Amino acid sequence: MAGYRIARDMETFGEHIRGWRMVLGLTAQQVAERANISRDTLRKIENGNATVTFENVAQVLRSLGILEAVVNAVDPLSTDIGRLRASSLEKTRAR
Repeated sequence: MAGYRIARDMETFGEHIRGWRMVLGLTAQQVAERANISRDTLRKIENGNATVTFENVAQVLRSLGILEAVVNAVDPLSTDIGRLRASSLEKTRAR
Protein backbone atom coordinates (compact mmCIF):
# COMPACT_ATOMS: atom_id res chain seq x y z
CA MET A 1 0.00 0.00 0.00
CA ALA A 2 2.81 2.45 0.85
CA GLY A 3 4.46 1.70 -2.49
CA TYR A 4 1.28 2.73 -4.29
CA ARG A 5 1.18 6.04 -2.42
CA ILE A 6 4.79 6.78 -3.25
CA ALA A 7 4.24 5.91 -6.89
CA ARG A 8 1.21 8.19 -6.97
CA ASP A 9 3.14 11.03 -5.32
CA MET A 10 6.04 10.57 -7.75
CA GLU A 11 3.58 10.78 -10.63
CA THR A 12 2.07 13.96 -9.18
CA PHE A 13 5.55 15.43 -8.65
CA GLY A 14 6.37 14.72 -12.29
CA GLU A 15 3.11 16.31 -13.41
CA HIS A 16 4.02 19.43 -11.42
CA ILE A 17 7.42 19.58 -13.09
CA ARG A 18 5.74 19.30 -16.48
CA GLY A 19 3.28 21.98 -15.39
CA TRP A 20 6.13 24.35 -14.53
CA ARG A 21 7.72 23.69 -17.90
CA MET A 22 4.46 24.46 -19.65
CA VAL A 23 3.75 27.59 -17.58
CA LEU A 24 7.22 28.87 -18.40
CA GLY A 25 6.61 28.19 -22.09
CA LEU A 26 9.60 25.86 -22.42
CA THR A 27 9.80 22.85 -24.68
CA ALA A 28 11.01 19.49 -23.44
CA GLN A 29 14.07 19.93 -25.63
CA GLN A 30 14.90 23.31 -24.06
CA VAL A 31 14.63 21.98 -20.51
CA ALA A 32 16.61 18.84 -21.33
CA GLU A 33 19.39 20.94 -22.87
CA ARG A 34 19.45 23.38 -19.93
CA ALA A 35 19.52 20.47 -17.47
CA ASN A 36 22.14 18.62 -19.53
CA ILE A 37 20.01 15.48 -19.72
CA SER A 38 18.28 13.60 -22.53
CA ARG A 39 14.67 14.23 -23.49
CA ASP A 40 14.01 10.61 -22.51
CA THR A 41 15.27 11.29 -18.99
CA LEU A 42 13.08 14.40 -18.78
CA ARG A 43 10.13 12.34 -19.97
CA LYS A 44 10.80 9.81 -17.20
CA ILE A 45 10.93 12.59 -14.61
CA GLU A 46 7.68 14.12 -15.88
CA ASN A 47 6.04 10.67 -15.75
CA GLY A 48 7.17 10.07 -12.17
CA ASN A 49 9.59 7.28 -13.06
CA ALA A 50 11.64 6.55 -9.95
CA THR A 51 14.65 5.21 -11.85
CA VAL A 52 16.11 8.64 -12.62
CA THR A 53 18.83 9.99 -10.38
CA PHE A 54 18.20 12.62 -7.76
CA GLU A 55 20.86 14.72 -9.48
CA ASN A 56 18.91 14.68 -12.75
CA VAL A 57 15.75 15.78 -10.96
CA ALA A 58 17.70 18.59 -9.26
CA GLN A 59 19.15 19.67 -12.62
CA VAL A 60 15.65 19.92 -14.07
CA LEU A 61 14.39 21.87 -11.07
CA ARG A 62 17.36 24.24 -11.42
CA SER A 63 16.70 24.67 -15.14
CA LEU A 64 13.11 25.63 -14.32
CA GLY A 65 14.28 28.10 -11.67
CA ILE A 66 12.54 26.29 -8.81
CA LEU A 67 15.33 24.29 -7.17
CA GLU A 68 15.80 26.82 -4.37
CA ALA A 69 12.05 26.84 -3.64
CA VAL A 70 11.99 23.03 -3.45
CA VAL A 71 15.04 22.96 -1.18
CA ASN A 72 13.45 25.59 1.07
CA ALA A 73 10.18 23.64 1.12
CA VAL A 74 11.86 20.71 2.85
CA ASP A 75 13.70 22.83 5.42
CA PRO A 76 12.34 21.66 8.78
CA LEU A 77 12.95 25.08 10.28
CA SER A 78 10.51 26.61 7.80
CA THR A 79 7.59 24.98 9.65
CA ASP A 80 6.16 25.58 13.11
CA ILE A 81 6.54 21.92 14.07
CA GLY A 82 10.13 21.84 12.81
CA ARG A 83 11.09 24.94 14.79
CA LEU A 84 9.36 23.59 17.90
CA ARG A 85 11.09 20.21 17.68
CA ALA A 86 14.45 21.82 16.89
CA SER A 87 14.07 24.03 19.93
CA SER A 88 13.40 21.01 22.15
CA LEU A 89 16.46 19.26 20.67
CA GLU A 90 18.65 22.23 21.55
CA LYS A 91 17.36 22.14 25.16
CA THR A 92 18.11 18.40 25.36
CA ARG A 93 21.65 18.91 24.08
CA ALA A 94 22.29 21.73 26.52
CA ARG A 95 21.84 19.44 29.53
